[in-house]
Amino acid sequence: TILNHPGEIHAGYQPVLDCHTAHVACKFAELKQKIDRRSGKVLEENPKFVKSGDAAMITLVPSKPMCVEL
Repeated sequence: TILNHPGEIHAGYQPVLDCHTAHVACKFAELKQKIDRRSGKVLEENPKFVKSGDAAMITLVPSKPMCVEL
């Protein structure tokens, strides 16, 4: 879920991801699905953009290798 972001996010957007002690630039490689936050049902396949308040399934690619413990 996108909580607080001005404007639209398109494929190719590159935010910095903070995960544990890692601080890595990542790329939104693909926006796969826009999802209803309440029901979990798919609203749109391959959306052109997502915005604040949307939930989505995406492919996120880090710019350098990172280790994340789940």
